[in-house]
Amino acid sequence: MIPKQILFLATAILLGTSALAQQTKAQFLNSLIAKMTLDEKVGQLNLLTSFMDQTGPFMKDDYVSDIEKGRCGAIFNAYTPQFTRKLQDMAMKTRLKIPLLFGYDVIHGHKTIFPIPLGEACTWDLALMEKSARIAAVEASADGLHWTYSPMADIARDPRWGRVAEGVGEDTWLGVQVAKAKVKGYQGTDLSAANTILACVKHFALYGAAEAGRDYNTVDMSRIRMLETYLPPYKAAIDAGAATVMTSFNEIDGVPATGNKWLLTDLLRKQWGFKGFVVTDYTSINEMINHGVVKDEYEAGGLALRAGVDMDMQGSVFAGHIAGLLKDKKITQKEIDQAVYRVLEAKYNLGLFKNPYLYCDTVRAQRDIMNEEHLQVAKDIAVRSIVLLKNEGDVLPLRKQGSIALIGPLADSKRDMIGNWSAAGDWQKAVTLLDGLKAKSGGSVKISYAPGAYVTGDTAMLRKLLNYRKLEPADTANAAQMQAEAVALARSADVVIMALGESQGMTGEAASRTDIGIPANQKALLKAVLATGKPVVLVLTNGRPMTLEWEDANVPAILETWFLGTQAGHAIADVLFGDYNPAGKLTMTFPRNEGQIPIYYNSKHTGRPIDPNNKYSSKYLDAPNTPLYPFGYGLSYTQFSYSNLRVSRAQMAANGSLEVSVTVTNTGKYDGEEVVQLYVQDLVGSVTRPVKELKGFKKIFLPKGANQIVSFRIAAADLKFYNSDLKFINEPGACKVFVGSNSRDVQEADFELMR
Repeated sequence: MIPKQILFLATAILLGTSALAQQTKAQFLNSLIAKMTLDEKVGQLNLLTSFMDQTGPFMKDDYVSDIEKGRCGAIFNAYTPQFTRKLQDMAMKTRLKIPLLFGYDVIHGHKTIFPIPLGEACTWDLALMEKSARIAAVEASADGLHWTYSPMADIARDPRWGRVAEGVGEDTWLGVQVAKAKVKGYQGTDLSAANTILACVKHFALYGAAEAGRDYNTVDMSRIRMLETYLPPYKAAIDAGAATVMTSFNEIDGVPATGNKWLLTDLLRKQWGFKGFVVTDYTSINEMINHGVVKDEYEAGGLALRAGVDMDMQGSVFAGHIAGLLKDKKITQKEIDQAVYRVLEAKYNLGLFKNPYLYCDTVRAQRDIMNEEHLQVAKDIAVRSIVLLKNEGDVLPLRKQGSIALIGPLADSKRDMIGNWSAAGDWQKAVTLLDGLKAKSGGSVKISYAPGAYVTGDTAMLRKLLNYRKLEPADTANAAQMQAEAVALARSADVVIMALGESQGMTGEAASRTDIGIPANQKALLKAVLATGKPVVLVLTNGRPMTLEWEDANVPAILETWFLGTQAGHAIADVLFGDYNPAGKLTMTFPRNEGQIPIYYNSKHTGRPIDPNNKYSSKYLDAPNTPLYPFGYGLSYTQFSYSNLRVSRAQMAANGSLEVSVTVTNTGKYDGEEVVQLYVQDLVGSVTRPVKELKGFKKIFLPKGANQIVSFRIAAADLKFYNSDLKFINEPGACKVFVGSNSRDVQEADFELMR
């Protein structure tokens, strides 16, 4: 029998539920907005930054004052449950006790760092990509965060752009699949759960097409290309439920994205049905002055709010000018209230009005951050991100005997293992290649190490890149001696591993490069080591496709490892010694040289296609049209053959589908995985069509000697495109289907789409 006191207490709790529980979400939010002053409303649209120094996170005094007066709705760069609780306490002392929202750049992991997104995409494993986002959300939420500025859904076809590292490459169809997986991973199935965070799809829109691959530069393209190639991944993220959207720095049709009403209202909200809130990128409202579409911040604030921006990141334009704009009738109270509602709704959906401290759990932080399970997943994803570019003479896998000379500036660089955009990552806990080789060999292999060179011979750049340690001018005078020591080490070893490429600071935001080859001083080191005649394995660490034509012609084995994250060294060692057979496939084309850029697999035909016998055809005088390594490319320690490509019928009904099958056989000496890729081509259209378009893939495992029939379904909808009237249609006519190991090496068959 239940005691009367307990029954009374339980009844009191049930009857005394809060107003929040008794009201619908809309009623609660509208009631709250009705109580807010204009200053309090403007505060919710104001996103300010926290800072980090050696003693930990802190806020500037004037920002603290803004929080205490209700003039700040969100903060980015603030994390740890202790610090966010301290800031949330300030918000809970304001008149209306509206909780703060904490955001951060959780791009490829929070504390446990996974491969950069471009590298992770090379796994072609959507479940793993969702899993890494789920783990990132678990760790970030345990560290006091509510919101990540990810995924980056920008299609990118210019590797000079440093931010290619942050996306998944050049293909729209693949970009759509990854965007959906990432949103699902971050947000889970219930945003009010304490281990989920808001996703923020960026950079809306078209930022990956910045001219000349230069960050913050302009973009100009046709509506057809926008709709068909660049916009679908953003829309996929919205359709998957992405809670927020970040505007891009570029212009669209001559209007900066942050002030573009067609983009943020007509397309995003009216056509796509987006219900969340829009945040600017860092100070992009202010920067519209430099674009030349407004004369001052007052005009910029009005343009942004009217266009559909809800939150101002760090620019303080809304904070400084919304009141004046409203007084002058340049904006309306309805526009302000709509923006406030969207921001408050995100906080409501996270459960912050019920419990502002839901994400301030120190016990969770100790349990859920960088635990063994997360580190194991990081390693699993890292090994699957590695792409074998060349393996002449079966130099790889290495034997666990003899001696190895490990040479290169990236062989023992913890900071470079976790790469760019690893904001909260502790690089001191990263596993380097040297660490990984020693652990894997278990003492059975003699491993000797020499850096051989700095990451670049450019002293000024080197000072910037090595900002985590002091570089004395005398250090750079040792270059010749360093190289000599490395060459001597190479001569004494059975095999040489060269760890070369880019420092983490050479890619990412504000890290565009006109020369995307291995830096000249590293290349000189490589040539000197190759001259010893020893077998050489080139292990690349980098954040973009590089120009490797000389290396491909002269180095017997090349392994693309990107920036693999916390477990990088263990993952690379697994592949080098054959404990894992590499199966990664490129999601971005590697050009032969910068003059070929932009180069991508799904280009269009020209009226004068390449003809070696015709001078007046589309080609270069000094290089082939073809890339060095095509989209979808990646070798294995075994070999796979494709045969018996079949389509189930020669004709497809206008609303029908057909089956495509191919037999894949492992003809080599090792068990292995293969990514079987499906492409289609519409041979004749009312507007020109690409030479190939990815429409599916399957990743299979085959023991040596085994074969498998791999099947795909192609639907008529897979052949739709935007015509000159911007209608999304398909047209009857001849088509081709291609299946193979990459976009170049394929078998093909014909079919016809009927009326």
